[in-house]
Amino acid sequence: MAGRVITIAQQKGGSGKTTLAANLAVAWAQAGLRVALLDTDPQGSLGRWFMARRDRPGGAGMELATASAWGVAYECEKLRRAVDLVIVDTPPKADADLRPALRVADLVLVPVATSHVDLWATEGVLDLCRREGRAALIVLVRAKAGTRLAAEVAALASRLGDGVAAARLADRVLYAESFGLGMAAAETARGGPAAAEVAALADEVRARVMASGA
Repeated sequence: MAGRVITIAQQKGGSGKTTLAANLAVAWAQAGLRVALLDTDPQGSLGRWFMARRDRPGGAGMELATASAWGVAYECEKLRRAVDLVIVDTPPKADADLRPALRVADLVLVPVATSHVDLWATEGVLDLCRREGRAALIVLVRAKAGTRLAAEVAALASRLGDGVAAARLADRVLYAESFGLGMAAAETARGGPAAAEVAALADEVRARVMASGA
């Protein structure tokens, strides 16, 4: 059976797309799944993370490919034959260049930080997903637990007409620190709350994407 494709998209820069991709990739690789990363962002942050990871003993554990926006379908076709899950990281935009990455997706993850600006930026991506007939799942990141703003953003996100993941990633410096080392939060703080929340999200997303391809 061909592997599933998960595209991570958000038109606002600095939304946590690449950090989300890296942490989910490590969680799934640690669970014994074959994982490939496809970096389509010209900034190449995911590729640089991968190269830093490759230099660590036993750090790779997954494949990496790069592509322009219009080369996504070709690269995904190749990768799907060899792995269980392909994670596509995209540039911060919501225009025609994003559509190829949406079309190949079995599921689109849309990270939303705890701010109204991030939430407003989400609507364009969700609209493109609907036009392409692709299922989308909003993932709340940098969530500030117990704050009124976090509760308000979560409530507003649930009204956008697409699903919101039950698992959330909290606002933790650990995510940025780990990424700079070519690692995931679960590797630098094993058994901590970050590891638990990433594992919960990885399980939830995997269950959803497998159901979408059933």
